[in-house]
Amino acid sequence: MTRGTHLAAAGALAALALLAGSGLPPTVSTVPDEPTPPAGPDTRLVAFESCSEALAGLRAAATNAVRPWGLPGGDRTTFVTLASGSAARLDAAPAPEHSSTNVHEVGVDEPDLVKTDGWRIVTVSRGVLRVTDPATRQTTGRVDLADDSTPDRYWERSLLLHGDRALVLSSPTGAVYRTAEQQQARIGASRLTLVDLTTTPTVVGSYSIDGTLIDARQTGATARVAIRSAPRLDFRPDPRASDAERVAANRAVIAAAGIDAWLPAYRWTAGQQRHGGRVGCDRLSRPADTTGNSVVTVLSFDLAAEQLGDGDPVSVAADATTLYGTANNLWLAGWRGPDERARPTWWGGRSGASTVLHQFDTTGPGRPRYLASGSVPGWLINQYALSEWQGDLRVATTVDSVPGRPTSESAVYVLRRQGGTVEQVGVVAGLGRGERIRSVRFLGGTAHVVTFRQTDPLYTLDLTDPAAPRVTGELKITGYSAYLHPLPDGRLLGVGQEADQRGRTQGLQVSLFDVRDPARPVRLDQYHVPRARSIVEFDAHAFLYHPETGLVALPVDRGIRLLRVSATGIGEIGNVTHPGAGGESLDRSLLVDGTLWTVSPAGLRASDPDSGRSLAWLPST
Repeated sequence: MTRGTHLAAAGALAALALLAGSGLPPTVSTVPDEPTPPAGPDTRLVAFESCSEALAGLRAAATNAVRPWGLPGGDRTTFVTLASGSAARLDAAPAPEHSSTNVHEVGVDEPDLVKTDGWRIVTVSRGVLRVTDPATRQTTGRVDLADDSTPDRYWERSLLLHGDRALVLSSPTGAVYRTAEQQQARIGASRLTLVDLTTTPTVVGSYSIDGTLIDARQTGATARVAIRSAPRLDFRPDPRASDAERVAANRAVIAAAGIDAWLPAYRWTAGQQRHGGRVGCDRLSRPADTTGNSVVTVLSFDLAAEQLGDGDPVSVAADATTLYGTANNLWLAGWRGPDERARPTWWGGRSGASTVLHQFDTTGPGRPRYLASGSVPGWLINQYALSEWQGDLRVATTVDSVPGRPTSESAVYVLRRQGGTVEQVGVVAGLGRGERIRSVRFLGGTAHVVTFRQTDPLYTLDLTDPAAPRVTGELKITGYSAYLHPLPDGRLLGVGQEADQRGRTQGLQVSLFDVRDPARPVRLDQYHVPRARSIVEFDAHAFLYHPETGLVALPVDRGIRLLRVSATGIGEIGNVTHPGAGGESLDRSLLVDGTLWTVSPAGLRASDPDSGRSLAWLPST
């Protein structure tokens, strides 16, 4: 049994695994025995050949990008990849039936607040990792991971699980710190903690690196982690000065900075051993149009090894926003616009934005090889807007209104590598004029795209002929679906918001669609909770679906709403809540051996999935 597949943004790593390994070679290689036409100068990745060249290039890019109050800020990066699932326990007996994290593509694991291998449930909350035995319904171990230097409420934590090892990923939130020292420490605060779960949970190693955690992906025993760091430049804008004077002062700071301002430093431990280092210039590459205002570093860890090691870091001086991967390729995607005002945001895009794509070959062991680059107009809503099928990449974007084009519209592009470039071979344009994409789901040769402003057109697209993709059907309903989940027998479940005829949202809407006839998509049923929302609209890890029984567990406000989805309708089973949760979220659920487990900072509850009846309550304290 699996738990299904996920949304966000960005929201991120087997993602940037594209560059994992020992780094890009001094000159970018392409596939042997193939012609390599030059790619466009604004998209192709190249390596720096020396530290002096790297410093000159980064200074120049940052000087061009700097504004009166410093360098422009960056968005979170979201990642997607295809890979094998989490490792199985090495015991001879098969693990009890259990769900897994709801991820974008079947076979890749993504970090989450809770993991299970069927034998145990591992959670991380309030800086504490806990292990629960689902058979005895008892907490069997815990370890405190909190850092005394920074209050835990300023940290976001998630974990990956492999055999008897858990990797906890910690990163600072955007909260305001109490002191200037804490605020400065935020730059280097991203931490990884390796915990051995064989008996009592024990920390066996740690890793910290300058920057903020983007996301991570796990393929078998390999975990790849992406970190985004801003250059450490001590801008001190004078509020009494003019904009021109502030820009000049900021450029002077950039001109005086050394290469270490851009290259992130890292530290790692194994038992009593202490090690440190900094990403080398030979591990840094860039697109020609880099802004110099961020560096993305990819770390690779073997969770079956005795220690984390140095992470074999590789860095890209780029403004990445999305990474997508398959068994053979990894795609790094980022936005590009005329200026910072074109940067896409979580609530929508900006005029003039386009999406730049870089392809890497991961078919062989070791370092991924750079293959090609290209771009398409518009911006991506999240990781689900990318999909590779039969060697082609499909990309769904929205282009906002610009002078000469007074309305927004969306499109789906089919791209193919031709030597060193990624070129368009087909496109379906003109989707949802005046609207923006709210969700996308690619299923083989079919795509489903939801756009919204006042009503929700659900478009069905036939992509089986890459050169001639086409819209085959359209369904208009009020509201929109922010997340689409495939169901058996040609059905689709949408989670989003109902809306009135003027586009004003009216509360949670769950829609059951029949998409077997591509010319006539039909909504079979609707479940509506007025004035309510679900975190699934933004975080698909919170979505649980059990195909054998049709159970859907959906966080709604402060509880978990249990639904039963049949071939033709949606029914309500019950609601699960936690005592003492207060204003905190209850937004994770999983199934282990026929029991529903729900997770919140207050504790874990075991329930009957057929009724919602409580079977056990395990408080966190």
